[in-house]
Amino acid sequence: MDDRKKMTIKEKILGGLWGAVIGNALGVPVEFTNRQELKKHPVTTMKGYGTFNLPAGSWSDDSSLMLCTVESLIHGFDIDLTAKLFVRWYNEGFLTPWGVAFDIGRTTQLAIKRIIKGIPPHMAGGINEHDNGNGSLMRILPVGIYFALKPASEILNAAHMMSSITHRHIRSQIACGFYCLMVSYLLRGFEPEQAYHYAIEQSYIQYSEPPYLIELTHFERILKGNMQNLPEDEIQSGGYVVNTLEAGIWCLLNSHTFTEAVLKAVNLGYDTDTTGIVTGGLAGVVYGIDAIPNEWIKEIARKEDIERLFGDFVDTITKNNACDKQSND
Repeated sequence: MDDRKKMTIKEKILGGLWGAVIGNALGVPVEFTNRQELKKHPVTTMKGYGTFNLPAGSWSDDSSLMLCTVESLIHGFDIDLTAKLFVRWYNEGFLTPWGVAFDIGRTTQLAIKRIIKGIPPHMAGGINEHDNGNGSLMRILPVGIYFALKPASEILNAAHMMSSITHRHIRSQIACGFYCLMVSYLLRGFEPEQAYHYAIEQSYIQYSEPPYLIELTHFERILKGNMQNLPEDEIQSGGYVVNTLEAGIWCLLNSHTFTEAVLKAVNLGYDTDTTGIVTGGLAGVVYGIDAIPNEWIKEIARKEDIERLFGDFVDTITKNNACDKQSND
């Protein structure tokens, strides 16, 4: 606990970003594998091939879109630029491990096609009930980091706008907002349960009016404040955004190390790469970069490119005086 409190903001940020990529890569080889099978043959370390027949350390669309978000935020908060980078990813394989985009979600794909046709990014995301996949939650971590020391209303506004590029439904926006609130409090040095309850408190304040209020019923289990007490068999790990948010919070609150959290997430099965990235981002912020096994980082595809990108992002935040203090100041 004492070592964690001594961590700098930089160590927490790098922990979150790398933790997200690591969680994603751990989950790629077993994506769509059911929980029962993973009980028999659990993921215990970085491995390759499996579902997509890719080498160990390969990351999916989740990390690609998160990295695009990081790249855009280096130049300021501009969802038009973010959307342009998403199009480059889709068309050119920009910020992919092997030069081609793969495992693209339906809602994300449709939104990017709308952007290509000229629809403004803030209007491109799906707004129907069935458009509430986890495709914006999986990439939202950098926004929570970038705005971490800002007021809750500003954090949420940014999260909502960034989500809307691909997922404009209010439910997806709230999920991204809740996650970013947790990230902001974790970066300030608070414990996971404190960050969880802070996000609950702010959600009741910030989402107390339409159009958000009616959507809070879908977050009832989270808002009760006892996610950690639910048994594993009540935690779903498919592609629905609320389920993914629940799973990420549950894994974080029921773990004591980074490694435990991400392996717990991936071994829930099904949408393993996304549960992994969502949990890995939270756990990485909590435990910091030094808590992530170095042998896992070494295996990540395009490791040096990612290191440079994350370094530029941290430098940008520091120069903007957004997060350049000790976490317990």
